[in-house]
Amino acid sequence: FACTMDGTVEEGSTRGFFRTDASLSGGDESRDTDHSQRTHEQHPDDERSLPLRDFYPYIRCALCNGFFIDATTITECLHTFCKSCIVKHFFYSNRCPNCSIVVHQTQPMYSIRPDRQLQDIVFKMVPYLEEDERSRIYAFYKQRGLDVPKSVASPATYPVKPPQRQKKDMLPQSVFTIPSELDVSLMLEFVGVEEGIENYKPLERKYVRVSGEATVRHVELFIRRKMELSQNCKVDVVCGDHLLEQCQSLREVCNTMGKNALQDGMLVLHFGLVLPAQ
Repeated sequence: FACTMDGTVEEGSTRGFFRTDASLSGGDESRDTDHSQRTHEQHPDDERSLPLRDFYPYIRCALCNGFFIDATTITECLHTFCKSCIVKHFFYSNRCPNCSIVVHQTQPMYSIRPDRQLQDIVFKMVPYLEEDERSRIYAFYKQRGLDVPKSVASPATYPVKPPQRQKKDMLPQSVFTIPSELDVSLMLEFVGVEEGIENYKPLERKYVRVSGEATVRHVELFIRRKMELSQNCKVDVVCGDHLLEQCQSLREVCNTMGKNALQDGMLVLHFGLVLPAQ
């Protein structure tokens, strides 16, 4: 505010000093300029710079507390998580981690979709996040001697959009594309346990997708780990009426047993827990 010689107070400079009409040439013009500048500074449409932490609730995953990577949204409640985080969560629960709504009674991954727009926003807001993630993916494939996907090796900006024809051909029945090397779907049916065996966990997930090069021994090790079996417990794996050898590959079992061993395209293996022969 400014004070004039006649004692009135009028709006003017925001610096708070006194001024008189005699001390300024073109005082009205100066006041108009100050008022215009102040109005411009206070205009609600002006852009403001905000710290990144103010956006954390909208760009970070509630499961890993990191920035979204492959942002994936639950269609039932529209809560978003990292793709890998929500997939791991659904191994143990069919409820949303945020609101506890039942996503799907049996197949919660049918009710999630990738959120490309949100992922683009996160990559634009967080410096170097996209480059760091590309480097991690590149290192992952290189360390395992696998072919690096073109979408990672290419300098094109993320996400890489496949041609429309490929989109139609690649649409899976479930949400996620299954790697081609995982070509055998298993259904593991528990048939029982021999008397004297106890202190084991139930097998929570009986559906597994693996490589055809995996052997019956790999299936046994998987069951042992998931059910936390002791060493004095033996796992017998049966397909149809045949007790399988540990060295047999799953592709060999499929070829030998034929369609009779399949149910809805899955190889059905029955297993039981027995005590080793004395």
